[in-house]
Amino acid sequence: MSFVETKGVVKRKCNNKENLCFTHINMITTNTHPQRFHLLSFWDLPDYMKDNEYILRYYRANWPLKHALFSLFRWHNETLNVWTHLIGFFLFLALTLANLMKPRVADLLDLFTRSLSSSAEKNVSHSIKDLVLGTTLLFDLKNQVPLTVELESTATVIARWPFFVFLGGSMFCLLSSSICHLFCCHSRDLNLFLWRIDYVGIVVMIITSFFPQIYYVFLCEPHWQIIYLAGITAMGLFTIATMLSPTLSTGKYRAFRAMLFCSMGLFGIVPAIHACFVNWGNPRRNITLGYECTMALSYLTGTLFYVTRIPERWKPGWFDLAGHSHQIFHALVVVGALSHYAATLQMLDWRDSHGCDMFL
Repeated sequence: MSFVETKGVVKRKCNNKENLCFTHINMITTNTHPQRFHLLSFWDLPDYMKDNEYILRYYRANWPLKHALFSLFRWHNETLNVWTHLIGFFLFLALTLANLMKPRVADLLDLFTRSLSSSAEKNVSHSIKDLVLGTTLLFDLKNQVPLTVELESTATVIARWPFFVFLGGSMFCLLSSSICHLFCCHSRDLNLFLWRIDYVGIVVMIITSFFPQIYYVFLCEPHWQIIYLAGITAMGLFTIATMLSPTLSTGKYRAFRAMLFCSMGLFGIVPAIHACFVNWGNPRRNITLGYECTMALSYLTGTLFYVTRIPERWKPGWFDLAGHSHQIFHALVVVGALSHYAATLQMLDWRDSHGCDMFL
């Protein structure tokens, strides 16, 4: 920024609740670039944007959408919030495309159609041979190659849709979060709308994270699949309905939102314990469990940072650009999602090898 004239008025701002005082400098400037939107201090923000009083500077407020978009490449206190989840989104997009291009997934339909074609050709050739030789039997059942034998190779290719449901939910959460943090500075109405979408994205990610593990662990017991997936989906829909309330989207209810998210996550303890018994003989159980524990620890630790607003509450103003609680929360969400992805690959690979031919 370049200025022709700058005048400073120093004020003393005190937060009685935290017994903290900050020096606030109101800058009166004459700018050589009048069209450029400048970063503000916490006290200059409109009330609807005052969420974290420990982040003191580098705010954007009432910016046009175009300027908000290009602020993706400027330093402000939301820059790392945007980029942590935007990078996470592209990472999961790459993982999704890589899995879609795997031969066993892409060629499943081709394998099935070739099996049908091969079996049909054999049946037709045998029938023609019998007619030419004057055989009285229409079919020699002993020599026919049954269709079920041809399809055995497809039996161990387990359905991938729960896996891609998880990937889709993760991408939705990460992208909606990035968009929210990038454009929440535009206006009050858009700010409230985007924060609600951001919270919905978190719920969607939690719900879809349950799908692959429950589906593959209880593949041979579909009634448990239905019970657990219906339970977490019902909890998720209730939480989404709650999150869509404008009042509950404000900073005042930060702890309440965190409690709802944790409650959904803790619901997973029941199927997790059940899964440990079901998978007692699975040699990959400990590896999968380790990944899932890493995921749970990442999410819970991130939520703790989110609620307590550590470390910025210890040193207000020191972590305005980098290192504040929301950025740590974002990074740990990506770590947790990647750990869950690794656990899902372990379970999926094992299911492809064994199917339901043995009790897990």
